[in-house]
Amino acid sequence: MRTSKSSIAALTLGAIGVVYGDIGTSVLYALKEVFGSGHVAFTPDNVYGILSIFFWTLTTIVSVKYVMLVLRADNHGEGGTVALLALAINAVKDKPELRRILLVIGMFGAALFYGDGVITPAISVLSAVEGLEVISPKFTQFVVPLTLVILLALFWVQKRGTGGLGKLFGPITVIWFIAIGAFGVIQIASNPDVLKAINPYYAVTFMFGNIQTSFLLLGAVVLCVTGAEALYADMGHFGRKPIRLAWFWMVMPALTLNYFGQGALLLAKPETVKNPFYLMLPEFAILPMVILATMATVIASQALISGAFSATKGIMQLGYLPRLRVLHTSIKETGQIYIPFVNWALFVAIVLSVIMFKSSSALATAYGIAVCGNMLITTLLTFFVIRYHWHYPLALCIASTAWFFAVDLAFLASNLIKFMEGGWFPILIAGAIFTLMVTWHRGTELVTEVQKADSFSLKDFLQAVFVSPPTRVEGTAVFLTTDLDITPNALLHNLKHNKVLHAHNLFVTVRNQEVPWIGMAKRLEVHSLGHHCWQVVINYGFKNDPDVPSALKALYGLGFDIDPMTTSYFLSRNNVVSTPGGGMAPWREKLFAQMHHNASDAADFLYLPSNAVVELGSKVEI
Repeated sequence: MRTSKSSIAALTLGAIGVVYGDIGTSVLYALKEVFGSGHVAFTPDNVYGILSIFFWTLTTIVSVKYVMLVLRADNHGEGGTVALLALAINAVKDKPELRRILLVIGMFGAALFYGDGVITPAISVLSAVEGLEVISPKFTQFVVPLTLVILLALFWVQKRGTGGLGKLFGPITVIWFIAIGAFGVIQIASNPDVLKAINPYYAVTFMFGNIQTSFLLLGAVVLCVTGAEALYADMGHFGRKPIRLAWFWMVMPALTLNYFGQGALLLAKPETVKNPFYLMLPEFAILPMVILATMATVIASQALISGAFSATKGIMQLGYLPRLRVLHTSIKETGQIYIPFVNWALFVAIVLSVIMFKSSSALATAYGIAVCGNMLITTLLTFFVIRYHWHYPLALCIASTAWFFAVDLAFLASNLIKFMEGGWFPILIAGAIFTLMVTWHRGTELVTEVQKADSFSLKDFLQAVFVSPPTRVEGTAVFLTTDLDITPNALLHNLKHNKVLHAHNLFVTVRNQEVPWIGMAKRLEVHSLGHHCWQVVINYGFKNDPDVPSALKALYGLGFDIDPMTTSYFLSRNNVVSTPGGGMAPWREKLFAQMHHNASDAADFLYLPSNAVVELGSKVEI
């Protein structure tokens, strides 16, 4: 079915608001950090060289890599690190060792996203509010407190949902891009020669004439492409075409005009380097632009927060994080979710970053490592997708990704120089989250191994039970189990203590597949075990909401109906205990046990009716 022009226009407007908020606000600080470093003299050739590097960085990384190449690697219409990882590991599922390595790399990329998620709102909102310093130095003391108040308000409203606010994102961001483009044109008009920087000759000449300086500056140049990952991550919301249209017809031109306008201003007045974005404005426009910039940075931050919620849900579904409480903020849009723990953990980390670094320039030293690491991992995963999923020739795959890999690696290497100046902060966050991910994943594997070693085969157990069958009572019992072949502890306890078996018994396993969505046609797998007992597998994608009662309603078409009034759900609650000589280091086993203890209730996560759940506990030693 063809998409109407009005739908494309609406989606393009939405993409401008949500997808490009982060990269759109980079004009506030990117060029300032390059020239403010003190490494570059304000000569025409140097300014042309830096502007040319900015233009061709945007062209190479955003236009070519993300918009033209990576956007093609959709996973059933979805994008983002988790979706790309799922696509890559499915493509190499016949190579288990390579699959395991890619899983680790992909999960570290997902962890880097959270490191980026802490720095982005902090540096964006700080850089916007710092415009007050241009109006008067007296406002300097209010920059950090006002930034914290804005961030608190932003995180506070998350629980109410952002559906209504989202309708304003597009128009506000469109106004932002028109404004930054227009003020850039005004400055360019005073020095049209600055447009010569579009010629790559100036970028190449500057880089080869100043190799060491160019390498050092890459750490600041990368600021102009922060937010590029959002193009891919939000593909499922808007589609490939609207994102491409928004980039080429509005975002890229507006960014280019503004950067070149700042360059023209710096050529005329080098002293404006302290804040070229705001100092290029007429005095009457500064305060309105501070307000507009603050709104734009809040929108950019909102997109990232929403992305953190979606990424967390996907990682949970893939089995790398414990169950967390997920709330839906819209009855129409299933993708609009709120995860309280993630929301306030992000807020605390962002507040720490604002208090520690105090200015956007200081935060710029911490920015970049997480962004570049994520871009590098995206390039790596893309190679495996186009080689093993699209089956392109090896030479073509190398040719299409090697250049991007080299560029990403150069940016990452330059940013690593700033590690001790602040780059350690997002890496510390990413490292901590990655440790939680791999510990949870390995811990769940150990629990499964222990349960298998101490359990009975379900088929054999049922066969033995029905040799001398217990009393059958009316109703349906649903036993939730992580493994189809083992007897659930809840069944053992029920027979031991109650000495009865329900008239109908379902042994249900929830499986999370490595695809975003699984439709109802493929949701259930049912196998009869005889004696009115069935094995049921419920399949979900990492974007689906695991609603067990709703899924089981489909059994009506298979010959029997589940009456909610006579159905009981039996869960086995494991008390995990760390023991010496286990499968992980003692501190990791204790960490896993604590995560397991604090995980949200399985009944809530699976949407089980609270008045029909029976939980039976057991101790598991790992």
